[in-house]
Amino acid sequence: MELAHSLLLNEEAYNQCGEFQKAEFIFEWLQFLEKLLPVTSRADIRENQKKLVEQLTSLLNNSPGPPTRRLIAKNLAVLYSTGDTFSVYQTIDKCNELIRSKDDSPSYLPTKLAAVVCLGYLYKKLGRILGNSFTDTVGNVLKAMKNAESQGRYEIMLSLQNILNGLGAAAIPCHRDIYKAARSCLTDRSMAVRCAAAKCLLELQNEAVFMWSTDLDSVVTLCFKSFEGSNYDVRLAVSKLLGTVLARALTSKQITASTKPNFRRISLEDVMELLGTGFLRGSCGFLRASGDMLKGTSSVSRDVRVGVTQAYVVFVSTLGAQWLERNFSAFLSHILDLVSQSHPKAVQSPMDAIGCRRCVSFILRATVGGLLGEKAQIAAAKEICQAIWKLKKVVDAAISDGNLETKINTTDVTASQHVLVCALQELGSLIHGLGTTAAPLLQDSSTGVLEAVISVILHPSISVRLTAAWCLRCIAVALPSYVSLLLDRCIERLSALKSCPEAVTGYSFAVAALLGAVKHCPLGIPHGKGKVIMTVAEDLLCSASQNSRISLQRMQAGWLLIAALMTLGPAVVQHHLPRILLLWKCIFPSSPKDLETEKTRGDAFTWQVTLEGRAGALCAIKSFVSHCAGLLTDEVVQRLLPPLPSAVDLLTQLSSIYKSYGNSLKTPSTVYRQKLYELLAVLPPKAYEGDFSAVLKELVTDLTVTDSQIDASAFLLPSLCHENDLLLLGPLLQETDHRFIEEQLLLGNSIAGGSLEYDPYSIYEKFAKGDSVPKPLPPALSVISAASRLFGVMFSHITESHRLQVLEQLLNSIKQTKGSRQQIVQLHVVSAFSTSLKHLANCKGSLGSEEVRRSALMLVMGALESNNPLLRCAAAECLARLAQVVSDSAFTAGLAQVSFDKLKSARDVVSRTGHSLALGCLYRYLGGISSTQHLNACIGILYTLSQDSTSPDVQAWALHSLSLIVDLAGPLYHVHVEPTLSLVLMLLLSVPPAYAEVHQSLGRCLNTLITTLGPELQGSSTAVSALRTSCLLGCAVMQDNPDCLVQAQAISCLQQLHMFAPRHVNLSNLVSCLCMNLCSSYLLLRRAVVACLRQLVQREAAEVSEYAVALVKESKEDFTPDVNIREIGLEGALLGLLDKELDPRLCQDIKETLTHMLTSMAVEKLSFWLKLCKDVLAASADFNTVASIDTTQEEETAKGDDVSVLTSDSDDRFHPFRNPRWSTRVFAAECVCKIISQCENAGSAHFDITLAQERKQRDSRDDFLVLHLADLVRMAFMAATDHSDQLRLSGLQMLQIIVRKFAAVPEPEFPGHVILEQYQANVGAALRPAFAPETPPDVTAKACQVCSAWIASGVVSDLNDLRRVHQLLVSSLLKVQAGKEAQNERYNESTSTMEVLAVLKAWAEVYIVAVEKQKNQSDIHKHSLKMVNSSEESYRDVTFSASGLLDLVQTDLGTLSKLWLAALQDFALLTLPPEYASQLPAEGGTFYTAETIENARLHYYNSWALILYATALWLTSTGFIVVDPDEGVTNLSRPVTPTTMCQDSSTRPLVKSPEDVNTDRFHLILGISVEFLCSPRSDAAMENIIACLHALQALFDVPWPRSKIGGDQELGVELLNVLHRLILTRESPDIQLAALEVVRLILFAAQEHVKEKRRSAEVDDGAAEKETLPEFGEGKDTGGLVPGKSLVFATLELCVCILVRQLPQLNPKLTCSPAVPPGKHLLLSEDGSRLVAAALVILSDVPAVCSPEGSVSVLPTILYLIIGVLKETAVKLRDGQLPLTVAASLQALKGLLSSPMARAEKSQNAWTDLLRSALVTVLDCWDQDGLLQELDEVSLLTAITVFVMSTSPEVTTVECLQKRCIEKFKTALDSKDPLVQCKCYQLLHSIFQHPNKMVSYPYIHSLAPSIVGKLQETEKAKPENAAELQVIQEGIKVVTALTAAAEEQHRAHLVACFLPILISFLLDENALVSATVSAKNLHEFALQALMQIGPQYSSVFKKLMASSPTMKARLESAIKGNQESIKVKTTKHAKNPGKSSSIQLKTNFL
Repeated sequence: MELAHSLLLNEEAYNQCGEFQKAEFIFEWLQFLEKLLPVTSRADIRENQKKLVEQLTSLLNNSPGPPTRRLIAKNLAVLYSTGDTFSVYQTIDKCNELIRSKDDSPSYLPTKLAAVVCLGYLYKKLGRILGNSFTDTVGNVLKAMKNAESQGRYEIMLSLQNILNGLGAAAIPCHRDIYKAARSCLTDRSMAVRCAAAKCLLELQNEAVFMWSTDLDSVVTLCFKSFEGSNYDVRLAVSKLLGTVLARALTSKQITASTKPNFRRISLEDVMELLGTGFLRGSCGFLRASGDMLKGTSSVSRDVRVGVTQAYVVFVSTLGAQWLERNFSAFLSHILDLVSQSHPKAVQSPMDAIGCRRCVSFILRATVGGLLGEKAQIAAAKEICQAIWKLKKVVDAAISDGNLETKINTTDVTASQHVLVCALQELGSLIHGLGTTAAPLLQDSSTGVLEAVISVILHPSISVRLTAAWCLRCIAVALPSYVSLLLDRCIERLSALKSCPEAVTGYSFAVAALLGAVKHCPLGIPHGKGKVIMTVAEDLLCSASQNSRISLQRMQAGWLLIAALMTLGPAVVQHHLPRILLLWKCIFPSSPKDLETEKTRGDAFTWQVTLEGRAGALCAIKSFVSHCAGLLTDEVVQRLLPPLPSAVDLLTQLSSIYKSYGNSLKTPSTVYRQKLYELLAVLPPKAYEGDFSAVLKELVTDLTVTDSQIDASAFLLPSLCHENDLLLLGPLLQETDHRFIEEQLLLGNSIAGGSLEYDPYSIYEKFAKGDSVPKPLPPALSVISAASRLFGVMFSHITESHRLQVLEQLLNSIKQTKGSRQQIVQLHVVSAFSTSLKHLANCKGSLGSEEVRRSALMLVMGALESNNPLLRCAAAECLARLAQVVSDSAFTAGLAQVSFDKLKSARDVVSRTGHSLALGCLYRYLGGISSTQHLNACIGILYTLSQDSTSPDVQAWALHSLSLIVDLAGPLYHVHVEPTLSLVLMLLLSVPPAYAEVHQSLGRCLNTLITTLGPELQGSSTAVSALRTSCLLGCAVMQDNPDCLVQAQAISCLQQLHMFAPRHVNLSNLVSCLCMNLCSSYLLLRRAVVACLRQLVQREAAEVSEYAVALVKESKEDFTPDVNIREIGLEGALLGLLDKELDPRLCQDIKETLTHMLTSMAVEKLSFWLKLCKDVLAASADFNTVASIDTTQEEETAKGDDVSVLTSDSDDRFHPFRNPRWSTRVFAAECVCKIISQCENAGSAHFDITLAQERKQRDSRDDFLVLHLADLVRMAFMAATDHSDQLRLSGLQMLQIIVRKFAAVPEPEFPGHVILEQYQANVGAALRPAFAPETPPDVTAKACQVCSAWIASGVVSDLNDLRRVHQLLVSSLLKVQAGKEAQNERYNESTSTMEVLAVLKAWAEVYIVAVEKQKNQSDIHKHSLKMVNSSEESYRDVTFSASGLLDLVQTDLGTLSKLWLAALQDFALLTLPPEYASQLPAEGGTFYTAETIENARLHYYNSWALILYATALWLTSTGFIVVDPDEGVTNLSRPVTPTTMCQDSSTRPLVKSPEDVNTDRFHLILGISVEFLCSPRSDAAMENIIACLHALQALFDVPWPRSKIGGDQELGVELLNVLHRLILTRESPDIQLAALEVVRLILFAAQEHVKEKRRSAEVDDGAAEKETLPEFGEGKDTGGLVPGKSLVFATLELCVCILVRQLPQLNPKLTCSPAVPPGKHLLLSEDGSRLVAAALVILSDVPAVCSPEGSVSVLPTILYLIIGVLKETAVKLRDGQLPLTVAASLQALKGLLSSPMARAEKSQNAWTDLLRSALVTVLDCWDQDGLLQELDEVSLLTAITVFVMSTSPEVTTVECLQKRCIEKFKTALDSKDPLVQCKCYQLLHSIFQHPNKMVSYPYIHSLAPSIVGKLQETEKAKPENAAELQVIQEGIKVVTALTAAAEEQHRAHLVACFLPILISFLLDENALVSATVSAKNLHEFALQALMQIGPQYSSVFKKLMASSPTMKARLESAIKGNQESIKVKTTKHAKNPGKSSSIQLKTNFL
């Protein structure tokens, strides 16, 4: 194929191709040429033009296929438009000649068509350049059309469209001729021709004025005719034409009226009348009523009505939203008039009425719902309300005249009913869409929306009453705050008017609908409402028999209410269950005998009431089973069962009852059947086993003896077919934007679809789509679907013999019927049987023996050859399910063989389509039949069928089946891929475009082939690249197809290709194709586009976005999308689409696409994204009632105006977002939050204004979030103060994120302030409305979180400023204090729980922050006192703000602490396991009620942790001393000591002592914490765990709780075990550190306890009998520790866990294994080091809790771990710093070695031995091989020093040990590293000063000489740098110390040695000037040392000076020369101590 890529056709390569390859080759070349020509230079083109034209025109004769001919034409046109045009006339003549040719053979047809297409494109591209030649051409083409067949007519129409497009106004002479031709084509037999004609006329009307002036009437009539017998595509095309022409006629009246005086002006009324006529009378008579019309016999065909409906929508959409706003009232009255009584024809039969109502609803939804913004929608809702009021008056008048019973009034009433239904539905849908933004509409008393809706509840017509109820339900879902009010109002009216039949049904419908709405309102309704409704329902049922006039209504209403009540769920229903079950029991006769007597007694009316009542009861129980599954215990099921047998008995008697009482019982008995079947289908089949045979008999009768002649296939079968197979059956079964009205065309003429009045019980059910009215079908149809569902359930539960019997019966009944009746029976039977196979497959059941299989097979095979394509489709699916259930390969092969044989012999379309689909379906359920032989046979047959060009249907079905096999045959198919691909391509290139269904199937084949090839497509071999090219070629052909669904297939194929071989898909072409179709009128195409975009942007968001914008900039004329990509990019276009789109799935995809784009690009294109979001959110600003404090608004609007002037189009169409819907605004707000989190991951500059401004100056393209803070705050403010509650929540969430993220960003211009401070007014203003009384609780709860975040953030330091926000929290607190009584009556009680807990949590957060700040400040204060010069005033400020914050809370702390404790108590109760449920308080807790316990749990889970922490802090701040004064006890004077704790409990007073109160509180906090930490759910928030650990830390910070935990060892052990588990399961270092801190405190508590015991024992026993003292501490006398009981053991376990996790080498088991290479040091992370350090601190404290014997048993472990850490982490760091772990291990070692246990007599010997061994271990560290280079000798030396200094002398003075230690020091002294030397001197300095001479002398003897020697050497080599200088200084210090420590007799000798060394370091004045810094410093240091030593040992000094005059002279000159500078330098030296500070830190281990 690569050879095809050249400017001229490579004829050599072309001739070598096979027949089919040639077509492919040509197509590939033409495609390449199309891309190449526009970018080739003019000169090149002219050079090759002649040859190219020849090649292209010669191709016309090669009979090219449709895609090829289109490409030839395009290329010719481009060639002439870029090259020379002189030979173009020859080409045109040649084409005309081809068209004139007399050859009519089919083989010549493609050439003629190609010529037609060529002409079209040439004129389109070259237009007027071609002069007047067009008249001949057009004449020639029109002539050819007279005898052309459908393909010819199709192509000619499209060509004429192109010619008109190219010529524009120049073509006026031909307009009439073209118009005539197109008229005839508009009513053509072929649908494709009709579509083409509509497109042609649409082009024509641009210039042909007569079409929308003089000939308007005939154009309109023509369109109506065209609608007759049309399909979906024709209706779309023609309605577009009709709508556009009418819109044109209306808008252009001003221009033409002036030019032609006789021109008839067309007004809106005229246009409406024209459309109305079509709607009401169809195409038969236009303004002239024909004969039938007068007789009243004709009815409008449905397709005309549906077409006209679509035309209305096009008409309004063309005129635009603003036009609709201005003319809405006229439009509305016309639309509603369509269903009013002024046109009785339209609504004479209920079916017609339902159809018309649907159409009217659709027009209103598509225009009002789709075009208008929110403000305009509110205005529209007001108009609709006015309409309802007007009609209401008519009805009132009629009812008040009711006594006359005149005929006219009843017609008035029925007349208004359909109008009211449409108006109410639209009102409901509008408000539902507006959500809480509709609040102002409902509060507007002048409109009176609620009054209007409630007033029509009493309308005489049941459908109006139901729709009014539905409308209320929509209002309730939109505005949850109204649910309770409306319920109260309706219940009150219901009780008041219960003797009026309309009121009883109307208000009961309303209550039921409102109850159905509750599950869509997260805030719910008060629990008590359930009780009220139950009472009303019972009352209605009990009083039903009192008054026969309304007994029927009361019965129905009572059960309806009970059924609706069930939707509130188990929590409400369980309280009423006994009463409901009693009513259920009473409604059915208790025995068969009672039923018999019943039959003899009643009359028609009583039976009607009885059946209605029982159907209601069945419905209620069904509702119970579906909504309260949680209550269906075995016991309840047992109580449900008794009435069932009598219900079934009645079912069997129905037919006889119906016979005896006549027709009035027909509907009630059908409804009864339906409800019983529905109930049985949801009950467990075991429950009614006894009634199986009776019920089945009835089911079979219902399915086979049909009264109805209705073909119910359209609603029974689609759910049983596979959704992919439904695509075969045309667009009616697919999802389209017009599904709502198109549905009625599916159902055949006798039924228009469902409607609410067919089943009032559906009013409370949940629906598929949010706002669409439920559409239950008529009972006659519903009963069949219920029967087939129940049959499915029961068939799988009956015995085999019974199954056979049932199947035979069904087969017989099919045989006995004939004709259309037979088809209907067959349909019912197949749907029932298919359902049963579904059930069998699900429960893995088997079908049964051979006979059963045979009958089943006959049943299905019959349907497989039915005339109804839907039934064939279902039968094929059924056949496959049958094979799946039987699951026997022989049986399956048999099935396939039957189909093979049939397909070989049959010639009729029906059996060929059915059996070919069956072959494909068999693969679907058997996961590929694994025999290749079978596969080859299938493929062979399907290949043949798919090439049967006589029947496109057969081709489409065969190809679809092939696609299933390709998809499911798996790897077996690989050998067939190539031939299949060739077949698909060949068909794509040759099948005429009119056969869209074949192309769609081809598309599915190509898609599955690409999936089968999968990642192989990336390969580079020739075979693979040929396959890849073929796939791409196929996609290209499909992209050019005029059918939108084929284009959708092309897009999804390219999407697959992009997934497997992204490099080979041309992204820019694909993106441009996607952008073109973004606003297609086909839903499935839009879905495909967005699904593809979603995939593309996951990988290449930036590229996709760039290509989209580039495309718009390049393309001039042929791309004008509805969305303005140029201004707002693809992202903005998608946002705009999201706003208009109503399909939920598509919206979800758009959101995901935008989210992916945002995650990958928001940081780079920050301003762009923020502007987008701001534009969307700002659109709501004008709508706000809250006054904005922002002054920037005026500037903004001014700026906005400038922008709009600059845009290409000055009209409002291109304002990026006109009034976006609230849901879009919510999405925009969520996007802002995502942008912030993206920036957070991107880098710190986004949150640092100084850095951001710096980098922005460096590169102006950089952009940072912090620079947009004003915008962020503004957006959050706009969202938080909107009318929409959802948006308010998002706005508050955004505000919270902004506060959290930006709180710490400093303001560079005002040091000490933060950047957010300037926005405090905005924050306050955004929060205030959320605390208004009528705000919903969830908004208030969210606002509380923001308040606490704001106060806690510390942004505002001035208390007066903080008070504003603080005041809001205070007001909430007052509300909380008011308690349960003050709760609102609008929402469920659990919402007030939510609000209360949110308030308490907010306060808790503020309190925690205040306490933490104060704590930090006291730390800073302590620190600053150490500092010499701290600025007093800055400190004062800081403390003021923190203590100020604490003061703010302090005032309410008393109240808060009580409330917090109460909340914790509630929480503790709620976390009890279910078995303790009986112990819960009956009336509920402080903040929750017993009934709403389940809903409340969640709110407690969200807030308990912070409340717990705050309570713990409060209790510790009072030291557990304060007890509530109410409890009448004085304050405890001091914390309770363990000795006073065990007082006798019998003496306790009844008033709880403070001790008890405190103990309760302590256990409450501890209990909650342990319960939570024991098993935190995997999703438990980190914050909760950390808050819980902090609470425990706070608790154990004070003595009293420590004494409790210290004294109760079991408690301590349990806590430690819990913490151990937590550390094992949670990786987070923060959690682990917090847990270790708690462990440390528990250990500390135990230490205190042991000390206290020892102290009190000494006090009690006196010191005399010391020997007999019992041992305190763990390990008692034996030293044994019991795991599980021992605190020490638990602590050690926990520490080992931490240490081994961080340093696996410590685990002796591991060390031996090869997993850990020995001796490799691992550098720990910072967190790891902190964890290890914390664990070591704990370890060193352990011995203090043990008895001496106990300490001996734990010591080895502790030493091993401490020394292990030292050994593993002692690594040299570059800067000589000690690693944190080393420092900690040395500290721990010091703590351990100085433990009193080492000296206690019982343990001293053992300790000494162990410590010696430990020292050996440390010494052995040096001797490990090959590690010297990185081991840190300093740390090990320090460890040795710690041993020497901290243990008793007998440990280290053993000679061998002492010798080894001294060795180590010697080595270190000789080290080359000055740092080591220096540290070594420091350590020796301390050892030399050891008080015990036995310890220090050996070291002095061995090491002092070499130190002095080293100093003497320094005379010659002066120090080079600071490090060496420091070594010498340390040496001098050591010798000075030695001198001091020496005995008298030796001291003089030492001084005499030492002084000359010092003097040798001095410099004379000359040398001092030129000396290095080090030498100078040494000089000074030595001089100072001499000054100190001289006076101390003056005698020696004087002697020495006398004996050496040189020394004396040197010293004197140094002193004189330095007298002045010394003063200066010493002060300097004091200030700048150099390294000494770090030295102090390092030596403090000793």
